[in-house]
Amino acid sequence: MTGCRETGAVPIPGSTADEVELSRVCLMIGQLGLGGAEKQVAMLARGLVARGIETTLFLLSDRGPRIAELSGSGVKVIGLGCRGISRPWVDLEGAVKGTIADVKAYARLVAHLRRARPQVLHAYLFHCYIAAAPAARLARVPVCVAGRRSLGTFKEGRRVQLAVERVATGMTDFVVANAHAVAEDALRQEGLPQDKIAVIYNGMEAQDFRAVAPAHLTTDLPVVLCVANLRTYKGHQYLLDAVCRLQQRGQRCTLVLIGEGPQRPDLEQQAERLGIDVRFLGHRTDVAAFLARADVVVLPSLEEGLSNAVMEAMAVGRPVVATAVGGTPELLRDRGVLVPPADAEALAEGLHWLLTDHTAAARLGKAARVWALEHLSADTMVERHISLYRKLLGRR
Repeated sequence: MTGCRETGAVPIPGSTADEVELSRVCLMIGQLGLGGAEKQVAMLARGLVARGIETTLFLLSDRGPRIAELSGSGVKVIGLGCRGISRPWVDLEGAVKGTIADVKAYARLVAHLRRARPQVLHAYLFHCYIAAAPAARLARVPVCVAGRRSLGTFKEGRRVQLAVERVATGMTDFVVANAHAVAEDALRQEGLPQDKIAVIYNGMEAQDFRAVAPAHLTTDLPVVLCVANLRTYKGHQYLLDAVCRLQQRGQRCTLVLIGEGPQRPDLEQQAERLGIDVRFLGHRTDVAAFLARADVVVLPSLEEGLSNAVMEAMAVGRPVVATAVGGTPELLRDRGVLVPPADAEALAEGLHWLLTDHTAAARLGKAARVWALEHLSADTMVERHISLYRKLLGRR
């Protein structure tokens, strides 16, 4: 695909990146939860400030636990108090209150933009980038950038969402995807011009590549780790079936699930019914310790953008088995085991191979770490964003 085959941002004809001073950037996301997009926004914000760029981060609704990562960083965080995307309003009075709150939140966004006078506004995730584009125009922000972090399957068949997105995208100067698969999906679904989108991979900080002490886990079995929210599209049900198949073949293991979500009760019942050793740990902030403890990392997603969980496993040299969806093949091609989605037998075979062939597991883990060091550092991610912002400003 023209314009999306380079790891970094595509060149912009006529830009004068080296001559444009970048001094003020605003970023925007719904909240700072423990998700991958939130991690990347916080990392980019810190990286911009570290390079002398005044950075403001707008949060549409809740602050979230990652707000602590910005403490003392110099990033200015502004909560807008939007209520409509944070929880559903099921009664008329609540709906009216929510609408009024959202209108006020939007007015605050435009007012803040006018005062801050950023050169660039970069919005992440659907609700933010459809709101950011008209706000940027009202506040006369020179450049508005929208982030695409996942495949657009959630919009399929929803004509209103697609129509609103196309209007917002028409008011947006540029789109950044975090994987070639995501960029190609946006081109197909949204009808974007090929010169209006580029790929910048997610980044990881130096600490993500460092070895840490393994987490304490009471088991004598090999440990298989999966870090993912417990939602249907993450495919945990197939993973549990795969672990059961391994056990039936005499290859027992302890499956550790880090993440929380609405599927947890069903998955707990499935694990009990299958008679397999599954540890549900919920949300954790010490994922690195469990990566150090794991023999194999697995991601059974049915759909994916660019998985931070896979990247983190690669950074510390853990062998990975994952489904070939979204941007995962870009990460693991020749550096991990890729299997079809929704295929418990293929998952079982991949896990069995890496749990029994330690030489192959070590080789793939080492190759993954080497590639991650070269392509997935936070510095690389931040510098590519800065280069893109400056090129867009030069074009304006």
